Amino acid sequence: VQLVESGGGLVQAGGSRRLSCAASGSIFRVNGMGWYRQAPGKERELVAAISSGGGTDYADSVKGRFTISRDNAKNTLYLQMNSLKPEDTAMYYCAACIICEDGYDYWGQGTQVTVSS
Repeated sequence: VQLVESGGGLVQAGGSRRLSCAASGSIFRVNGMGWYRQAPGKERELVAAISSGGGTDYADSVKGRFTISRDNAKNTLYLQMNSLKPEDTAMYYCAACIICEDGYDYWGQGTQVTVSS
């Protein structure tokens, strides 16, 4: 499974951005997908996750502002980010899992999101 993120860039605080993650390869094996982020000097954190059944989960810091979704017909995962804050600045990574209880198996190369104040 290959994952390629896009959509990052520079955005002003309060603005919006939509990230995309195009998946290819053995997509049929994928169950859950998620978005992680890592800021300089900080640990990587799970931002949002979505199961094969459509169930979602969010980090407390993004609840009500970010929305994760997937288009199975296009093999694409999205992250709609609204009301962005400077603390959202990070490298955002797309991830996919087969047996999700064991963690994520596949990762994209990341896309940088920078929120200016």
